Amino acid sequence: MLTIPEFIPLQSIKHLSNEKVLVDLLRIDQFHPIVSGNKWFKLRFYLEEAIYQQKNTIASFGGAYSNHIVALAYTCQQYGLASIGIIRGEQPAKLSHTLQAAIQFGMQLIFISRSSHNEKEAVKKEFGKESWYWINEGGYGLSGAAGASTILDTLDATSYTDIVCAVGTGTMMAGLIKKTNMQQKVIGISVLKNNFSITQEVNALLTAEESNRNFEILHAYHFGGYAKHPAELLQFMNNFWEQERIPTDIVYTGKLMFAITDLLQNNYFTNGSKILAIHSGGLQGNLSLSNGLLNFK
Repeated sequence: MLTIPEFIPLQSIKHLSNEKVLVDLLRIDQFHPIVSGNKWFKLRFYLEEAIYQQKNTIASFGGAYSNHIVALAYTCQQYGLASIGIIRGEQPAKLSHTLQAAIQFGMQLIFISRSSHNEKEAVKKEFGKESWYWINEGGYGLSGAAGASTILDTLDATSYTDIVCAVGTGTMMAGLIKKTNMQQKVIGISVLKNNFSITQEVNALLTAEESNRNFEILHAYHFGGYAKHPAELLQFMNNFWEQERIPTDIVYTGKLMFAITDLLQNNYFTNGSKILAIHSGGLQGNLSLSNGLLNFK
């Protein structure tokens, strides 16, 4: 079984911090080498519920380089549960490293067309069984947000004025909002292009009181859309590695740290701000890159 370690590194981002603003990075990417970052936090209460309901198989959706899929496969193996991955797109001649790893952890893969992937309820009816417990893609849902809220149980975050995270499904952001106080602001960096409905999706995971807390989602740092990675982003990730020796990924954390850097340069944060960035882990997306584009693995 996986449990939260007693210590998760909190790393000062020295080249971004000065006498006016402090930037720290919560390294939950170091929580586990496979279930990296926020994945287990989002999965934990779903797994408890599945076991309570006496389900023997966990099924979920994802893509060829999904951090969620490989984390789910490994975690289910640890819990003695079978796992099913419904994978977006036709089966390729050669599976990605991510999907190969999922198979090694015992996951059965089912490939469906991209159009079918958008009709998830129909897919559940076609393939699902009574003994299966379904988890939404990326762990989106009330239990996922509740689990994500426990990320902030790993440290005393009350002194931070701003908590900043990358946003895909919005599950982690909703969890962070749940644990903040009225003096703090949660800032989400959307990694999808024109994903303006994400605010509504985050609010759907919050109570009425939580929805009144201070949070904002910024949409200017997607670099063209989900997993898009122009040369500017890759260069930034390489520079960030050289400066801090912290790996980031093309889907989430590279864009997160680029956004924080740009916001600091444009005086978005007031003097005296203390910023906590969340390294949500998961470098699977980098495996889609050609060798040599990044200076780290």
